Amino acid sequence: MPTVVYRDLVAEAPIPARGILSQTLSDEGGVELVMFAFAAGERLSEHTSARPAIMHFLSGEADVTVDDEAVDAGPGTWVRMGAGTRHSVLARTGLVMALYLLPRT
Repeated sequence: MPTVVYRDLVAEAPIPARGILSQTLSDEGGVELVMFAFAAGERLSEHTSARPAIMHFLSGEADVTVDDEAVDAGPGTWVRMGAGTRHSVLARTGLVMALYLLPRT
């Protein structure tokens, strides 16, 4: 597996004027890294993932729901979820989030 270095993940996901942008930065060894950039007020409606996942909030503020738990997310917030966990994200401000999709167990 090649070595890949991103010195500033936030810089890899510029916040759009409107909407949500996503891009896959890495997909090696069963772990996929997808960067999300949200304009303020944008949301990912409640959904589930077929794989275990980690949401790592890098900048901005969000209201996150994981199953029935409300999470006030800001820079540094880290959430690990099992496959099939219901979750949603509402960006209160411009928001950058790294999503790590983990190997299926």
